[in-house]
Amino acid sequence: MFTLDMDRFLFELDEGALKHVGPSNQSATAKLYDVDEVEVREFGDNRVKLAFADADGNEVEVALFPEQASEVARGIEELEAESRVFE
Repeated sequence: MFTLDMDRFLFELDEGALKHVGPSNQSATAKLYDVDEVEVREFGDNRVKLAFADADGNEVEVALFPEQASEVARGIEELEAESRVFE
């Protein structure tokens, strides 16, 4: 399941092209649940890309700098040690 919350965005569809025409200070939140595939790979010269996909073909990709990726790894290790999620 993929959810996308785009609070007060304004888009224009003109001859098949989608263009954002609202203010540039908006934000959005994307969430992907029931992930079936996970991939970790290099991205550019100095980043790590985490790619997630579900059975319906929805995908989310996140590019992190090495220290951010290390923080994610540490967080998972801590959760693994403290939580019953990994039992």
